[in-house]
Amino acid sequence: MSENQTETPVADTLNDERARRLADREALYAAGQNPYPEHSDVEDYVADIEAKYADLADGEDTTDVVKIGGRVVAKRGQGKIMFVVLRDPTGDIQLFCRINDMNEDDWKRLRKLDLGDIVGVEGVVVRTQRGQLSVAPRCLTLLAKAVRPLPEKFHGLSDKETRYRQRYVDLIVNEDVRETFRKRSAIVSAFRRYMEADGFMEVETPILQTIQGGATAKPFITHFNALNQENYLRIATELHLKRLLVGGFERVFEIGRIFRNEGMDLTHNPEFTTMEAYRAFSDLEGMKELCEGVIKAANAAVNDSEQIEYQGQTIDLSGTWPSRPMSDIVSDVLGYKVTIDTPAEELAAAARERGIEVKPEWTSGKLIAEIYDELGEETIVNPTFVCDYPIEVSPLAKRFEDDPRLTHRFELVIAGHEYANAFSELNDPVDQAERFRKQVEEKFAGDDEAMEYDEDYVRALEYGMPPAGGIGIGMDRVIMLLTNSASIRDVLLFPHMKPEGGSKGPKSAVASAEGSFVEAPKVSTIDYSKVVVEPLYEDLVDFDTFIKSDFRVVKVKACEAVKKSKKLLSFVLDDGSGTDRVILSGIHAYYEPEDLVGKTLVAITNLPPRKMMGIDSCGMLISAVHAEGDEERLNLLQLDPSIPAGAKLC
Repeated sequence: MSENQTETPVADTLNDERARRLADREALYAAGQNPYPEHSDVEDYVADIEAKYADLADGEDTTDVVKIGGRVVAKRGQGKIMFVVLRDPTGDIQLFCRINDMNEDDWKRLRKLDLGDIVGVEGVVVRTQRGQLSVAPRCLTLLAKAVRPLPEKFHGLSDKETRYRQRYVDLIVNEDVRETFRKRSAIVSAFRRYMEADGFMEVETPILQTIQGGATAKPFITHFNALNQENYLRIATELHLKRLLVGGFERVFEIGRIFRNEGMDLTHNPEFTTMEAYRAFSDLEGMKELCEGVIKAANAAVNDSEQIEYQGQTIDLSGTWPSRPMSDIVSDVLGYKVTIDTPAEELAAAARERGIEVKPEWTSGKLIAEIYDELGEETIVNPTFVCDYPIEVSPLAKRFEDDPRLTHRFELVIAGHEYANAFSELNDPVDQAERFRKQVEEKFAGDDEAMEYDEDYVRALEYGMPPAGGIGIGMDRVIMLLTNSASIRDVLLFPHMKPEGGSKGPKSAVASAEGSFVEAPKVSTIDYSKVVVEPLYEDLVDFDTFIKSDFRVVKVKACEAVKKSKKLLSFVLDDGSGTDRVILSGIHAYYEPEDLVGKTLVAITNLPPRKMMGIDSCGMLISAVHAEGDEERLNLLQLDPSIPAGAKLC
């Protein structure tokens, strides 16, 4: 048995253990001892002790006194000797506790310590006969009594949600998680150092904005009471940063939070971090150099090689990263040459053949961009600058002088994901005003993500903005890449989560006398006077045909958004057969995937597999559909969770 092995017994339930610890806390106060003192003496850290005494021989004691503080993460006793593992921000170290080294009060305090308690220790550095570097305490002070026990196990799907929600516990018990966030800090710092070394000035721009601009995204809306004014949380920093180029600054950047009122999946969170940078007298080529340089610098800060592993793929960050026109990538996936001159009808037919929904008004440029988004981007593994974007999807980029249908824009794509977006910036105020007007038309036509007309920005351009290159880099995605993290939630300390116990509005829960929360009665949000349902079908299906459909109760084991699809969710289901069933359903507009995990649904299970976005969908989930005005709404049929998976509906 190792000296730092835990033998502390585990209470039957969390509530019993918590009650016992709360009683211990009260007993300490009753005895005149403060379990949360104001003062502490911490002068030394584990990593420094380990480095200084790396050569200390087995069984050797020193007279060197250290003062350390940290959390008790393991404890066991052997009569007059006890072993405690203490964790501080730099690492773990063993406390080799001997009754003769400590006064009676400190020894009693030591014996009553619980896992999770935070203590201060003064002692000498020793190495045990078994070779374990340790601190032999002379004095021990309780600095914070932990009244809630640490989890014994912290893994699995359900626990992963708890880890994100209670990140403080995740950080306590998982060293790899702490290491990920140390690397995050190092990456952000490397970005900042690189930019400053290249002559860029860091600035700050408003988060509260009156115009929805700088990107095509749905914003969060808030109310500013003092001015009785609706404001947006920024969806980009672009337009304010470019105003600074007009004002005479040549190189500016900002690392900051962006807010977009959109769905959540493995690569999206409603608030995230970007770096945007703008350089006067530069262009798209200058942005390629900046992008490659800053990401390589960040990688060097946390990794030893430019060959990195990301989710089972080897990514080569070395060398000069290639550039490829978007139309070339679309040509590869379609199997024949495509250009901006390819007729829209031909591209629309090709898209439909591959399961992509198209609109009749889409131009060749819009169709090329859509096919690329749905099919092309995922084929790219190593860093590639995808360039020559159609004007329809690039309202802020400069047009090609020899072909105004294309723009000077690139996106950096690695492992099938976008990491950066850059332009040769548009500085013609008349052209910019016209593009804003087109965005406003799209907004009036029902596009919630379209930009608004920013009159002040056009006015700024009228004063003259020098030719410039601009770039936005998704910091969270870069951190995911460089730390080999599968989900954006793994690199956000506090990712957005649905409320515990289900979704609640600001006033949907009230505090009970015991301090817990009771959900208020739910009020229907549907105006049934506006609901329209389809007429009943009476003669289309006979009974013998209907009874061949096998309706089964299924439990949702996992659910996630389908890559490159705005509508599809992929469900992993328990259908009672013992084999997981995958069904895709186009309901992402109405449900977030995390809200459906654990739900009990109904599916037809004897349909032949149907390929959707390259994935075999084995069945159909049952939804109810109704219309409210021009909007159709889907409602998943959800059953009592007590019904077992596989139960047949009859």
